[in-house]
Parts: sequence; structure tokens; C-alpha cells
Amino acid sequence: MPVIEVRELTKVYATPKKQPGVMGSVRALFSGEKTLVEAVKNISFSLEEGEVVGFLGPNGAGKTTTLKMLSGILHPSSGEAKVLGFRPFDRKPEMLRQIALVMGNRQQLWWDLPAWDSFVVLRELYDVPKKDFDRRVEFLLETLQIKEHVNTQVRKLSLGERMKCELVAALLHAPRIVFLDEPTIGLDVVSQKRIRDFLREFNREEKCTILLTSHYMQDVQELCKRVIVIDHGAMIFEGTLEQLTSRYSESRRLRLTFDADSLPDLSAYGEVVDQQELVVVLAVPRAKTAAVTSEILQNFPVQDIAVEDVSAEEVIRDLFGRKAE
Repeated sequence: MPVIEVRELTKVYATPKKQPGVMGSVRALFSGEKTLVEAVKNISFSLEEGEVVGFLGPNGAGKTTTLKMLSGILHPSSGEAKVLGFRPFDRKPEMLRQIALVMGNRQQLWWDLPAWDSFVVLRELYDVPKKDFDRRVEFLLETLQIKEHVNTQVRKLSLGERMKCELVAALLHAPRIVFLDEPTIGLDVVSQKRIRDFLREFNREEKCTILLTSHYMQDVQELCKRVIVIDHGAMIFEGTLEQLTSRYSESRRLRLTFDADSLPDLSAYGEVVDQQELVVVLAVPRAKTAAVTSEILQNFPVQDIAVEDVSAEEVIRDLFGRKAE
């Protein structure tokens, strides 16, 4: 049985309609005219227990709005959502004790207190037994390698150290579902990698369900077997990254290594994406990959050849770029 079920979920915001300029703003205060903005449009999906699913889309696509509805912060305009069998916007304590929401650009730790003090307060709020709290915090601090930082004021921590402490705060009550909204935003590549490794280990140990949004495709590629893509509030894809690449990429890449002193001109066979020393990377239409490969092998001294799919990151970038245009 799915732990998250979403059916035709929609969120519409009503914003004051205004004309440009100061007078336009003043008139808007009294006119009462509203503009309706659909942040999320009739999306439907489900997550099974233990899944790690990527939730992708450009800025303003509706990802954060969806997470807020699923965690009970926002009430939907229409549609249905069930999280662990509960309607999230009822905000029942039985549900809230089993979920966590981590937002990379928001914090729940007290700024002027050490992170440890926040952990103790959260233990009381979630009514976590002392024995379970000690065991769990020990595991989290050890895995994230931040034991030496928990007694430092949060405002004195680096961004990476603070993000790790935020993860501890969100996970110390053993949630069954974790909503992660840009958990590695602004972090250096080393900190990003450590958080990805931690999340993979945490998912394996705890069997929790994770719904992850991130603009870093490396996060998604390393953690998620399935992705959901939305754009302008509407869901446009659900499946694996391989299926996404196959559906939205019209070309494949031929990586050709030659044993000649000079590289041949292959522009007649496709788009030359890269060329260095004795290696040429050629983009060819997916449907013509086999025919072009055969022809090149017959006509040129190819020493080695590899057929590659376009990266998921490039597919996502091109997909949203085409839609924006």
C-alpha cells in the first residue's frame, strides 16, 4: 500500500491585480480585483514505503508548494492527498510525528543556541524516549561527522555544518517519510557528497520514504531510482531517469577514437559536440544511430567506439529550455 497518494492535487493562489507604478499599487488595495495563479495543476502520483523519488522542475514549477501541501503547511484548493493514511492538511499529531520536512533555504535550529540545545528541545516536543534519543543522535552525528560541532552556536557554523545539524534535527524522531527541499543548496561539492552518502545510508538503515527536490542532478542520479517532473504546476513525466532520457532526448552520442594522425571531418554524419586529439564526440539522431555507426566504421580508421545516451542533466536542461521558449 502506498504511503503517499496524490490524486488531482491543485493549489490556486489569488493575488491582487495591479497596474504598474505606485498609483497602480494604491488602486489595487481598494479595487478588490484578483488574479488567479495555478501553482499546482491536477497532479497525481504515489510513493511506496522505502522509495527515494526525485521531484524535479525549474524554479516556480510548484515543487515546494506540493511539499508544503503534503506536509500539511498548505491546504490544497482541490484534489486529494493521503500521507500514511492521513489527510496532511488536517495536521493530526499522529501524522506529524511520522514525517519531516527539510528545506535548504529555511532553518528550524535556534540561531544563537548550540545545535545540541535545539535537539534537546525537539526531543521533548516529539516525546522521544531518552534512550532512543541518545542512540539515534549518536548514529546521526557519527554518520554525518559533526560531533565536534553540536556545542557551537548555530550562527557560527559553516553552511555545510549547519545543514547537517538541520538534518539531525529533522530525523531524530525517526520519521517514516522525509520531504527534502534542496538539502544541498549552496554547499560545496564535498559537503554535497557527504550529505548524499548519509541520505543513502539513512534510507537503507531506516527504510524511510524520501521525496527529494534538487537542482543538482548529481543528487538525483545517486539517490533516486524514479523521478517525477513538473513544469508550471503540471506533471509532465514519471519514471526512471533512463526512461526520461529515452523519451526526451532525440539524439545519442558516438565517442569515436581514431588511430590516424589527423581526425576526419564527420560533420556530414551529425553534430560534432567535442573534438580533442584523436577523439571525436558526435551527436546523431537516435533512430539513425546504427546506420551512422556502420557507415563510419566502413569509411574511417576507427580504433574504438562507444555509444552513449545524453546525460539526464542535459536532457532536463534542454526540456525546460524548450518549454521556456
